[in-house]
Amino acid sequence: MTETTAAQPKGPALVPGRSCGTCTVCCKAFGIPELDKGPGQWCRHVVQGRGCGIHEARPATCRLFFCHWMANASLGPDWRPDRAKFVMYTEMEGKRLVVAPDVGAPASWRRTPYYAQFKRWAALGAGQGRQILVFLGDRATAVLPDRDQDLGVVMLGDRIVYRVAGGRIEVDNLRRD
Repeated sequence: MTETTAAQPKGPALVPGRSCGTCTVCCKAFGIPELDKGPGQWCRHVVQGRGCGIHEARPATCRLFFCHWMANASLGPDWRPDRAKFVMYTEMEGKRLVVAPDVGAPASWRRTPYYAQFKRWAALGAGQGRQILVFLGDRATAVLPDRDQDLGVVMLGDRIVYRVAGGRIEVDNLRRD
Protein backbone atom coordinates (compact mmCIF):
# COMPACT_ATOMS: atom_id res chain seq x y z
CA MET A 1 0.00 0.00 0.00
CA THR A 2 2.94 2.35 0.37
CA GLU A 3 4.14 1.92 -3.21
CA THR A 4 2.89 4.34 -5.83
CA THR A 5 2.10 3.35 -9.41
CA ALA A 6 -0.03 4.84 -12.14
CA ALA A 7 -2.91 2.69 -10.89
CA GLN A 8 -2.34 3.73 -7.25
CA PRO A 9 -2.46 7.48 -6.69
CA LYS A 10 -0.04 8.82 -4.12
CA GLY A 11 -1.60 9.47 -0.72
CA PRO A 12 -0.15 11.05 2.41
CA ALA A 13 3.18 9.94 3.82
CA LEU A 14 2.38 6.79 5.75
CA VAL A 15 3.98 5.61 8.97
CA PRO A 16 6.55 2.93 8.13
CA GLY A 17 5.46 -0.50 9.29
CA ARG A 18 1.76 0.34 9.50
CA SER A 19 -0.81 -1.28 7.29
CA CYS A 20 -4.53 -1.86 7.35
CA GLY A 21 -3.97 -5.55 7.94
CA THR A 22 -7.23 -6.97 9.27
CA CYS A 23 -8.72 -3.58 10.16
CA THR A 24 -11.89 -2.88 8.19
CA VAL A 25 -13.57 -0.07 10.16
CA CYS A 26 -13.53 2.29 7.17
CA CYS A 27 -15.15 -0.48 5.10
CA LYS A 28 -18.21 -0.14 7.34
CA ALA A 29 -18.14 3.52 8.38
CA PHE A 30 -18.19 5.19 4.96
CA GLY A 31 -20.28 5.06 1.86
CA ILE A 32 -18.51 3.87 -1.27
CA PRO A 33 -20.37 5.14 -4.35
CA GLU A 34 -18.51 2.87 -6.81
CA LEU A 35 -19.75 -0.17 -4.86
CA ASP A 36 -23.26 1.22 -4.24
CA LYS A 37 -22.55 0.94 -0.50
CA GLY A 38 -24.04 3.30 2.04
CA PRO A 39 -22.41 4.48 5.28
CA GLY A 40 -22.81 2.23 8.32
CA GLN A 41 -23.10 -1.01 6.37
CA TRP A 42 -20.42 -3.56 5.68
CA CYS A 43 -18.82 -3.59 2.25
CA ARG A 44 -19.68 -6.85 0.53
CA HIS A 45 -15.97 -7.37 -0.22
CA VAL A 46 -14.80 -7.46 3.41
CA VAL A 47 -13.40 -10.79 4.51
CA GLN A 48 -13.79 -10.76 8.29
CA GLY A 49 -10.50 -11.34 10.06
CA ARG A 50 -8.53 -10.84 6.83
CA GLY A 51 -9.37 -7.45 5.34
CA CYS A 52 -10.37 -6.36 1.86
CA GLY A 53 -11.16 -9.22 -0.48
CA ILE A 54 -10.53 -7.07 -3.57
CA HIS A 55 -7.59 -5.02 -2.29
CA GLU A 56 -5.72 -5.04 -5.60
CA ALA A 57 -8.84 -4.06 -7.56
CA ARG A 58 -10.55 -1.80 -5.00
CA PRO A 59 -12.21 1.39 -6.29
CA ALA A 60 -10.59 4.83 -6.31
CA THR A 61 -12.53 5.96 -3.22
CA CYS A 62 -10.81 3.21 -1.25
CA ARG A 63 -7.40 3.66 -2.91
CA LEU A 64 -7.28 7.36 -2.05
CA PHE A 65 -8.34 7.00 1.59
CA PHE A 66 -5.80 6.72 4.39
CA CYS A 67 -6.97 6.98 7.97
CA HIS A 68 -5.22 9.28 10.41
CA TRP A 69 -3.71 6.31 12.28
CA MET A 70 -1.89 5.24 9.11
CA ALA A 71 -0.39 8.73 8.63
CA ASN A 72 0.28 9.95 12.19
CA ALA A 73 3.21 8.30 13.96
CA SER A 74 2.26 9.88 17.31
CA LEU A 75 -0.85 7.70 17.54
CA GLY A 76 -0.12 4.47 19.37
CA PRO A 77 -1.61 1.02 18.74
CA ASP A 78 -4.72 1.82 20.82
CA TRP A 79 -5.69 4.37 18.15
CA ARG A 80 -5.83 1.78 15.36
CA PRO A 81 -9.46 1.97 14.18
CA ASP A 82 -10.36 -1.65 14.90
CA ARG A 83 -9.19 -1.19 18.50
CA ALA A 84 -10.58 2.34 19.03
CA LYS A 85 -13.85 1.50 17.24
CA PHE A 86 -13.69 4.70 15.20
CA VAL A 87 -11.77 5.91 12.20
CA MET A 88 -10.24 9.38 11.90
CA TYR A 89 -9.18 11.39 8.88
CA THR A 90 -8.36 15.00 8.14
CA GLU A 91 -9.96 17.53 5.81
CA MET A 92 -9.36 21.16 4.94
CA GLU A 93 -5.60 20.69 4.54
CA GLY A 94 -5.34 19.17 8.00
CA LYS A 95 -7.37 21.85 9.81
CA ARG A 96 -10.32 19.54 10.48
CA LEU A 97 -10.10 16.17 12.19
CA VAL A 98 -13.14 14.01 11.46
CA VAL A 99 -13.98 11.12 13.77
CA ALA A 100 -16.36 8.48 12.41
CA PRO A 101 -17.38 5.92 15.05
CA ASP A 102 -18.36 2.41 14.12
CA VAL A 103 -22.19 2.39 14.16
CA GLY A 104 -21.98 -0.60 16.49
CA ALA A 105 -20.01 1.50 19.02
CA PRO A 106 -21.37 5.07 18.64
CA ALA A 107 -19.93 6.32 21.96
CA SER A 108 -16.44 4.86 21.38
CA TRP A 109 -14.92 8.32 20.86
CA ARG A 110 -15.97 9.32 24.40
CA ARG A 111 -13.98 6.52 26.07
CA THR A 112 -10.64 6.88 27.85
CA PRO A 113 -8.06 7.84 26.61
CA TYR A 114 -9.63 9.16 23.41
CA TYR A 115 -12.06 11.77 24.72
CA ALA A 116 -9.46 13.46 26.94
CA GLN A 117 -7.07 13.62 23.98
CA PHE A 118 -9.75 15.10 21.71
CA LYS A 119 -10.34 17.79 24.34
CA ARG A 120 -6.60 18.55 24.52
CA TRP A 121 -6.39 18.79 20.74
CA ALA A 122 -9.46 21.05 20.71
CA ALA A 123 -7.84 23.38 23.24
CA LEU A 124 -4.53 23.45 21.38
CA GLY A 125 -6.10 24.03 17.98
CA ALA A 126 -8.84 26.47 18.93
CA GLY A 127 -6.76 29.58 18.28
CA GLN A 128 -5.52 28.21 14.96
CA GLY A 129 -8.92 27.59 13.41
CA ARG A 130 -8.67 23.82 13.82
CA GLN A 131 -11.82 21.75 14.19
CA ILE A 132 -12.73 18.33 15.56
CA LEU A 133 -16.02 16.93 14.30
CA VAL A 134 -17.58 13.59 15.20
CA PHE A 135 -20.00 12.22 12.62
CA LEU A 136 -22.62 9.59 13.41
CA GLY A 137 -24.24 9.10 10.06
CA ASP A 138 -25.10 12.59 8.84
CA ARG A 139 -25.25 14.15 12.34
CA ALA A 140 -22.20 16.02 13.59
CA THR A 141 -20.90 17.01 16.99
CA ALA A 142 -18.20 19.67 17.36
CA VAL A 143 -15.68 18.82 20.09
CA LEU A 144 -14.71 22.09 21.77
CA PRO A 145 -12.36 22.72 24.71
CA ASP A 146 -15.21 23.46 27.13
CA ARG A 147 -18.12 21.45 25.71
CA ASP A 148 -19.44 19.39 22.83
CA GLN A 149 -21.96 21.00 20.50
CA ASP A 150 -24.52 19.04 18.50
CA LEU A 151 -24.64 20.52 15.00
CA GLY A 152 -27.51 18.39 13.81
CA VAL A 153 -27.59 17.06 10.28
CA VAL A 154 -24.67 18.27 8.19
CA MET A 155 -25.10 17.89 4.47
CA LEU A 156 -22.62 17.97 1.62
CA GLY A 157 -21.96 21.62 0.83
CA ASP A 158 -22.71 22.90 4.35
CA ARG A 159 -19.96 24.93 6.00
CA ILE A 160 -18.96 24.46 9.61
CA VAL A 161 -17.60 27.77 10.86
CA TYR A 162 -15.85 28.40 14.18
CA ARG A 163 -15.75 31.92 15.60
CA VAL A 164 -14.77 33.47 18.91
CA ALA A 165 -17.47 35.45 20.70
CA GLY A 166 -16.87 36.81 24.19
CA GLY A 167 -13.83 34.60 24.67
CA ARG A 168 -15.82 31.46 23.83
CA ILE A 169 -15.73 29.41 20.65
CA GLU A 170 -19.06 29.31 18.87
CA VAL A 171 -19.84 26.96 16.00
CA ASP A 172 -22.29 27.50 13.19
CA ASN A 173 -23.50 25.07 10.54
CA LEU A 174 -24.06 27.30 7.51
CA ARG A 175 -26.46 25.46 5.25
CA ARG A 176 -25.93 25.46 1.54
CA ASP A 177 -28.67 27.10 -0.49
